[in-house]
Amino acid sequence: MNEKINAFESVLDLIGNTPLIKLNKVTENLDGNFYAKVEAFNPGHSSKDRIALYIIEEAERKGIISPGDTIIETTSGNTGFSLAMVSIIKGYHCILAVSSKSSLDKIDMLRSMGAKVYVCPANVSADDERSYYSVAKRLHEETKGSVYINQYFNQLNIDAHYKTTGPEIWEQTKGKITHLVACSGTGGTISGIAKYLKEKNPKIKILGVDAFGSVLKKYHETREFDNEEIYPYRIEGLGKNLIPSATDFDSIDHFMKVTDEESAHSTRELAKREGLFVGYTSGAVLQAIRQYAQEGEFDKDSNVIAIFPDHGSRYMSKVFSDDWMNEQGFFDSVNLEEAQKIEFIK
Repeated sequence: MNEKINAFESVLDLIGNTPLIKLNKVTENLDGNFYAKVEAFNPGHSSKDRIALYIIEEAERKGIISPGDTIIETTSGNTGFSLAMVSIIKGYHCILAVSSKSSLDKIDMLRSMGAKVYVCPANVSADDERSYYSVAKRLHEETKGSVYINQYFNQLNIDAHYKTTGPEIWEQTKGKITHLVACSGTGGTISGIAKYLKEKNPKIKILGVDAFGSVLKKYHETREFDNEEIYPYRIEGLGKNLIPSATDFDSIDHFMKVTDEESAHSTRELAKREGLFVGYTSGAVLQAIRQYAQEGEFDKDSNVIAIFPDHGSRYMSKVFSDDWMNEQGFFDSVNLEEAQKIEFIK
C-alpha cells in the first residue's frame, strides 16, 4: 500500500481558513444578516497565529533570524501564545513582556508553551520603564541574537491580514459583505482586512470597536492624542494608551466605544445562546454591533461580518468566573441568580 497518510506536517499548517458562523439568537432583533469570523479555530485559538507565523517567516526569508535565536514581544497574551507555538516548531527561544491586566489563564498558557514571561504593571504610561513596551525593548537590547516583533509598530502585522483574513472573508461572502466590525488593539487585524476589502469594494463600511479608557476613537476623529482619555479598563487586547502605527486610521470609517460590563455580559451571552465559547473582545464586538444597530447603521440587506478574535478558555478566571464578575460589580441580583446553576450533592 503506497497511499500517503492524510496528516498535517505540524500545527502551523492549520493556521487560517477559519469559518464564518451565522449569528442567530443574539442578533434576532436587529436588521441585517450577521456572521462571525471565529478565529478561535486557529490552532493557537486566536487571530494572532496569523501574524506570528507571517512575521517570523518574513524574518527567516530576509535572514534576520536563525534557529536558536530568541523571539521577544510585547503582548496581552494571544500574540505571545502564537509566537511561543511557532517558536517551538521552528526552534527559537521566546521571551514575552505581558501586561498585568492579562488573565492568569493566559499567563499560565504562555509558560506552558515554554516562554519566559515578564509580567509588567498595566496602569503605567507607555514610556514608563516598567511598561511592557519598555521592558520588551530592554530585553531585546540585552539579549544577543534576538528579534523584537514589535506588533504595534510593524507593517507586517497589517500585511498578514491583508494577505489572509481579508481574502478569506471576501471569498466566504462571495463579495456580498457590506460591513466589517472588528476590535482595534494593535490595529493590524482591522487595518489589513480593511485594506483588502476596500480595494475590492470601497463601499464596504469598516466599523471599529474601542474601549472607554482608550485613545483610539478620539484620535480617529481628531488626529489628536488626548492623554485625558486614558484610564484603567478591564478588557484585554482592545484599545490603547498610545497610537500604534499598525493602525491605518484612514481605512476605518467609524469607531464605537463599549463598556467593560456590557462586553462581559455579551461574551457570556454568546456562549449561552449561540454555543460560541469565545473571548472578552468577541463580546465587545457583539456589544458594538448592537450599538451600531441602534444608530441605524444596518438595514435588512446588510451582510455584517464580525471578527471574534479568540477563545473563551483564556478568560476562565475573568468573564467566565462568577466570582470575578461579582467582584467587578457586573452582577445585579437577576444576573447572579441566572449565573449560579451549580448544585453540590452531599
